[in-house]
Amino acid sequence: MPATPSAAHEQQVILGLVQMACSDRPRANLDKAVAAIQGAARQGAQIICLQELFGARYFCQREDVLQFALSEPVPGPTTERLSQLAAAHQVVLIVPVFEKRAEGIFHNTAVVIDADGALLGQYRKMHIPDDPLYYEKFYFTPGDLGFRTFHTRYARIGVLICWDQWFPEAARLAALNGAQLLFYPSAIGNHPDDSAQEHQAQREAWQIMHRSHAVANGLYVAAVNRVGQEGALNFWGTSFVSDPSGRILKQASANNEETLIVPCALDRLNTTRQYWPFFRDRRIDAYAGLTKRWGK
Repeated sequence: MPATPSAAHEQQVILGLVQMACSDRPRANLDKAVAAIQGAARQGAQIICLQELFGARYFCQREDVLQFALSEPVPGPTTERLSQLAAAHQVVLIVPVFEKRAEGIFHNTAVVIDADGALLGQYRKMHIPDDPLYYEKFYFTPGDLGFRTFHTRYARIGVLICWDQWFPEAARLAALNGAQLLFYPSAIGNHPDDSAQEHQAQREAWQIMHRSHAVANGLYVAAVNRVGQEGALNFWGTSFVSDPSGRILKQASANNEETLIVPCALDRLNTTRQYWPFFRDRRIDAYAGLTKRWGK
């Protein structure tokens, strides 16, 4: 068993995770997010992430063409306002939006804004669920930008969105593209037909997957979830940051709106990857089967 890396580090970035309850008023949700970002910046946060589709209540619980009115282009009103905010506070922002790319083409998107207010680019959700109360395939075209990373002022980050978290290939490709930190803005909660035991098992599985991505790829993982009752779903909050050893550095509650402020030592990545050289020992000559749907 490798020795535990030293706890003494110098290179540090401070994360801010905004866990919100959403109303049916997009302007009020945006105002709430702005206030939370300002509060996080005052506490020293340098990279601040909002939750998936933070501008509205989670509308994918039903198939309703009227919900397409919630979409907007990128750049658009939300990114323009938050770009100004990022520049004013010198913070990097991860801004999930319901992107209208063209007539009839919509994406579940996260826009990355650098600390000078510049739009570095966007990640479009690649894995789109179609489950009871999560009818996202009705609304979203699968992403076509790949598993991108973004060189921000403070760190190189990868962004994936919610359902993407169940696919280890996505996290690995983001890590291979240089991500030091991996963010998962999410909207995940309890189905009303499931038992309390099943609710607990699902939330534990959700957390285990994020922590395993951190370990397998030797990086920090930040999961940012919404909170509160919306329609039939009770979103379970518990936003958290895992270090490269899978340890939870800080976690929010299951029921309350919170903003987590979490320092992360970036030079820890180099030490961790030296002790746990998973990238060195990958058998890239033997993984062709991963491109197949199933079996031989």
